[in-house]
Amino acid sequence: MCPTEIFYDPEGSYIRLLNIESRLEDISLMEYKQNPDRWTKIDLDCDSPTQMQEAFKELVASKEVDKEIANKLGLWNEREAAEQGIINPEKVEIPCWRHAQISFPHPLLKEGLSILDTPGLNALGTEPELTLSMLPSAQAIIFVLAADTGVTKSDLEMWKNHVCNSRGNNKQGLAVVMNKIDSMWDDLAGEGGYEDSIQKQIKTSASILKISEHHIFPVSAKQALLAKVKSDDDLLEKSRLAKLENYLSTDILDQRRNILVETVNKDIGFLVSESFNFIKTKLINATEQLEEFKKVDFDNAEMTGKLMSETRDRQNTYMANVENFQASRKVFAVQAKMLIESFAKERIDSIVAATKQDMSKSLTTYGMKQNIRKLFDDLRDLLQDSVDVTNETRRLVKAIHLKFQNEHGFKPIEPQLFSIKEYQFELEQVFEEGELFRSSAKTTMTEQSIVVNKLYSTLIAKASTILQRAHNDALSWSNGVLVPLMHQLKDHKKQIESRLKMLRKISESKGEVSESIAHLEAELEPLKKQRSELAMIIKAIHLNEKL
Repeated sequence: MCPTEIFYDPEGSYIRLLNIESRLEDISLMEYKQNPDRWTKIDLDCDSPTQMQEAFKELVASKEVDKEIANKLGLWNEREAAEQGIINPEKVEIPCWRHAQISFPHPLLKEGLSILDTPGLNALGTEPELTLSMLPSAQAIIFVLAADTGVTKSDLEMWKNHVCNSRGNNKQGLAVVMNKIDSMWDDLAGEGGYEDSIQKQIKTSASILKISEHHIFPVSAKQALLAKVKSDDDLLEKSRLAKLENYLSTDILDQRRNILVETVNKDIGFLVSESFNFIKTKLINATEQLEEFKKVDFDNAEMTGKLMSETRDRQNTYMANVENFQASRKVFAVQAKMLIESFAKERIDSIVAATKQDMSKSLTTYGMKQNIRKLFDDLRDLLQDSVDVTNETRRLVKAIHLKFQNEHGFKPIEPQLFSIKEYQFELEQVFEEGELFRSSAKTTMTEQSIVVNKLYSTLIAKASTILQRAHNDALSWSNGVLVPLMHQLKDHKKQIESRLKMLRKISESKGEVSESIAHLEAELEPLKKQRSELAMIIKAIHLNEKL
């Protein structure tokens, strides 16, 4: 009943245990993890097998409590007990611990691997945070079956309602381990019959779980452990562990790489493209100016004067551009502030507080569930209100860019536009996950308000994270969306000033024409180099996307 995390902590080897009574507090597991003082700690002596054996016994410790206490903790189900022939007991056996953390100096754990071992449907059905937060964040989920029994009814329920839902029905990163294949050995059937039995069980399990047979790994953990202890290569091969290890060390690592590539592309892809377009524009402008200067007869004072006059006119136009930009930016700042404030933490906290107050007044779990539904309706409305503000802000950004293109001859820029659809979709997913959990949990939630409360807290944490990200993304977007236009203005100013300076030099000393042209040609080289480097980065990003 005690979910266990295994990882490496440089601070030392230990077991931390969170008492079962913590379920009565309105504190998430994540918050408990940030407060080590709330855990019972047992130091591990990795050089003493005896001490470690004694320490690990504590993980399965249990105790007897009154039925009322077990009921409050969400660990007693009248209907299930009756099915097992247990009628109105005075005492109920419950686990001592709610959650365990183990720090152990294994090489793989030192490399960053961490393992969450869940004890089955009982834990997943009564700890919403495990099902809705920790499982979805896992890079891989290994679902263990017994080869001699295949997929049982409870296995299928856990697979459908918890494992697949945590992946959004995406089977990537899911593997099924069919353990205890050694129990299928039959001396009469021999090796051929043994292999046929294993393959038949794989085929049947794959059909029931709707997963590829390639992602089902038959193993004998017992044989593998014995082989490792005895350094018996033949027995290790017989255990079939190698195929599972290869899957975890290659396929899962590739998935991690893809996740990282997607994150990098999302974070810098637009910035790289934007920089490439900016450098490209600078190079075009510089090249045009160079070609123009090559064709001009600078011995003709009248023509030189005309060029200087035209350049000063451009300078005056630039000043008007700056004034227009500042005015547009002020209008945008007001609109962007409305957008950012539509996701303000205070608004979300107000909705959550109101729902909590209503839930505290509910005498039935049905009423509590209705309040959860109302909460998500209110959060949906909040996002919907933000849609109107977002659309208005998007229109304003497009209008500002179009104005500078049409009126001032700036090169077209496709502004990055903020969208709220992603957050709406994620919020709906959270609500659907909560509904599936509520309706499918093994423990009858109509009888257990504590589980509903835990579900509520978990859903709130996930929803708040989504809305906080929306707030941060809107803030980041509003701070950066006009930056490319600002860069164009600055570069335009630099070009005009450079042009005037060069024209003055040429006007004052006719002999410096060739020197000025050479200077312009030299300025093109670093721009060409930057363009090539950015083009290579963009090519690498697109290549990674295809892979």
